[in-house]
Amino acid sequence: MRRIALSLLLLLGGCQAVLPPLPAWQSPQGREHAELGQIHDLRSGARLTPAQLVEQLAMAPRLLVGERHDNPDHHALQLWLLRALAAHREQGSVLLEMLTPAQQGKVDALRASLASGQQVADLPAALAWEKGWEWALYGPIVRHLLAQPSPLLAANLDRAQVLDIYRAAPVLSGAASTAEGVRTTLLAHIRESHCDLLPASQLPAMLAVQQQRDRRMAEALLAAPEPSLLFAGAYHVRRDLGIPLHLRDVGDKADFRVLILAEVGVPVSAAEADFVWYTAALPEQDHCAKLRP
Repeated sequence: MRRIALSLLLLLGGCQAVLPPLPAWQSPQGREHAELGQIHDLRSGARLTPAQLVEQLAMAPRLLVGERHDNPDHHALQLWLLRALAAHREQGSVLLEMLTPAQQGKVDALRASLASGQQVADLPAALAWEKGWEWALYGPIVRHLLAQPSPLLAANLDRAQVLDIYRAAPVLSGAASTAEGVRTTLLAHIRESHCDLLPASQLPAMLAVQQQRDRRMAEALLAAPEPSLLFAGAYHVRRDLGIPLHLRDVGDKADFRVLILAEVGVPVSAAEADFVWYTAALPEQDHCAKLRP
C-alpha cells in the first residue's frame, strides 16, 4: 500500500513539474515556416507540446537525441531538455559523441574538482576538448553536465582506434547493422558528405569507421547507468541506420526512445525516430565548392 501511495505521489509530482522557459530561436532561416517549433510523435502521428514530450521521454530507460552539430538551436534545446527531464526524474548518466575514452579521466577529475569547490579557468584545455566540436556551442551543455551528480561519459572512439579500424576493419557482427540496404545507404551518405571526392577504394574503410562508431556508442549506452541519455549526430541515432540497429545486434532488449532535432524542411520519418522537434535552420552552404577543381 505504501508503495502504491509513493508511486502516486511521484506521478502527481511529475505532472506538476515546472519546466524551464524555451530558448529563443538563434538560427536565421525558417522563422516563418509552418513546422517551426512543432513536435511530432512519429509513432502515433500526434502533435505534442514540449511538456508532453518530456513526459514521454522521462519514461525511457535510454534516450538517444540526434542533432545537427553546427545548429545552435539544437544545443539550446538539448540544454533545455536536460533541465526539463531533471524535473521528472533523476538522471543516471549522460553520454556524448564528442568525448572519447582518452578524455574520460579528465572528465572525472574535473567533476571531482568542481564538486569540491575548485575553479577551473580553462575548461576546454582541461578536457583536451577537440577543436572540431565548436566549444561555443557545446560549452554550456558540458558545464551543466560537469556540475551534475550523475556521470558524464565518453561515447566515441579514440583517434588511435579509428586509425586501426581504417587500416584493418574488424568484422561487424549482427544481421541488422550489416544488412545490404543499411550499408548501401550509409555508403551513399559518406560519399555525398565527402563531396563525392573520395576514391572508391577508401569507401569501405570509411563505412567501417562509421559503423564501429555506432557499435561503440551502443556498447557505451548498454554499460551506462540508467536512465541514460546520449547526444550524437542525427545519422548516428537513426533507428534505420545507426545505434538502434547495433543495440539489436548485441542482444539488447531494453526499451529506448529516439528524438531527432531537425531543421524545418528536413523531413524525418517514423522509420528513423520516435519523435522529431523542428527547429530554425542555418543558411544553406555549398561546403564542397572550394574543394572542386
